[in-house]
Amino acid sequence: MTATQYAPAAAARRPVPAHHASLVVQGTDRVGIVAAVGGLLSRRGANILSLDQYSDPDTGAFFQRTLFTLDGLQAALPGLREELAEQLAQGFALDFTLRDVSAPKRMAVFASKSDHCLLDLLWRHRRGELPVSIPMVISNHPDVAEEVRAFGIPYFHVPSMGADKSAAETEHLRLLKDNVDFVVLARYMQILSPGFIEQVGVPIINIHHSFLPAFIGAGPYAKAKERGVKLIGATAHYVTEDLDEGPIIEQDVVRVTHAETANDLKRRGADVERGVLSRAVLWHAEDRVIRNGNHTIVFS
Repeated sequence: MTATQYAPAAAARRPVPAHHASLVVQGTDRVGIVAAVGGLLSRRGANILSLDQYSDPDTGAFFQRTLFTLDGLQAALPGLREELAEQLAQGFALDFTLRDVSAPKRMAVFASKSDHCLLDLLWRHRRGELPVSIPMVISNHPDVAEEVRAFGIPYFHVPSMGADKSAAETEHLRLLKDNVDFVVLARYMQILSPGFIEQVGVPIINIHHSFLPAFIGAGPYAKAKERGVKLIGATAHYVTEDLDEGPIIEQDVVRVTHAETANDLKRRGADVERGVLSRAVLWHAEDRVIRNGNHTIVFS
């Protein structure tokens, strides 16, 4: 796929009206699930705006995302959750999440010296393209502090030096506790410890070039140029304890030629990284991504 296929996601989006909610359901496929969800929402007076579903033919797993509107949503949510628990969790042994989508998810951004992914997210957020709030940017370097503050977003410099990251991660956890719904690593060039990933308690999204496991370490685009690669790309995925092996959310590639320099490859790679990460963030923020083991269902 090419980036041009995602043109609708690049358009500025209006704020989600009040009284809109998303319902995400997953579990083992059985007859009657869609009818049960539709009937329950109908009895409550809800109007379904969109419904996406997928049944895995190999495993029998079922996934569904429903966007609906309901007058007086805030008052109705507790009773709706109780009824969903009774019919879906108990009746069909399904897991579900129900969320008022007019309240944007809170996204913290981690960055290092590279600013292309970070500033792209901040710019898209300011334009209204990403339905999130950004309570903070955290970096192990002070280099982009002024650029971030120009967007009116708090910037925290937390140095992370040497092999022992415990002090930095303790400060990260203090800053993040009860303040965010997910974290984005916008080219944050530090490895997160398993303990941090467990304790942070929210999803973490990472972006990196798609040369891995080839061209590990510094200067991957120079190494790619030396090998004469013809495709460069990027991958956005959820972070797990297995480095760069978490469930993939989005990927993209661009074709390159022998005539392009290592700097050309790096520039074009940065463009791909920006697009891939922004789409992954958008889809996560809109509850379009459902994790299933080590892969994802993405209703894009």
